[in-house]
Amino acid sequence: MADDLLSQIRLNGAVPRHVAVIMDGNGRWARERNLPRPLGHRAGMKAVREAVEGALEAGVEVLTLFAFSEENWQRPAAEISALMQLLEEYIAREVAELRHQGVAVHVLGDRTRLAPGARAAVERIERETYDGARLALNLCISYSSRGELARAARLLAEEVLKGVKRLEAGECRLSNFLLWQLAYTELYITPVLWPDLTRRDLFQAILDYQGRERRFGRITA
Repeated sequence: MADDLLSQIRLNGAVPRHVAVIMDGNGRWARERNLPRPLGHRAGMKAVREAVEGALEAGVEVLTLFAFSEENWQRPAAEISALMQLLEEYIAREVAELRHQGVAVHVLGDRTRLAPGARAAVERIERETYDGARLALNLCISYSSRGELARAARLLAEEVLKGVKRLEAGECRLSNFLLWQLAYTELYITPVLWPDLTRRDLFQAILDYQGRERRFGRITA
């Protein structure tokens, strides 16, 4: 069935360049099965692989996964520790395959708060996949749009003090903040909990997008 949806996507033509997903539902998935929350997060790891495979097959250029917000640091220490361990495990398991598939991984967020092992893993996956050209995979970890905008503003202020008068390509970019990108973004809400997500669900969202008329504030003539 997933192949049928993929065929429809290719017949319809335009595919969204950027797909952003909030990885929501791990806790509810575990609760429905009377399992500890960390097992819900672990089950969600396979959904990351499904989303990456689906994005590659559909021809999406950028896939952003919102995995861990800055507000999530308020969760119990045991859950946070389990999440940091899962991040290390995911990177150790997936880095070679992502590199082979041509996926460049970028981690967005305040990585200074990550555990040392998790921070080293993040630096490793970015370093070893930097030249991937088929798909840009943004992992939002310890992320908030407001926090990122504040960090960017501080960086710009520092550059101005150094004598930098304008933004130079490749040095400082303000183009990848979801707070701004959500203007005129097409939203797709699914009842599927993150651990249950498959590439079929991603394809269904793309088909829904392809059936919409995007007016960007204008009215239909």
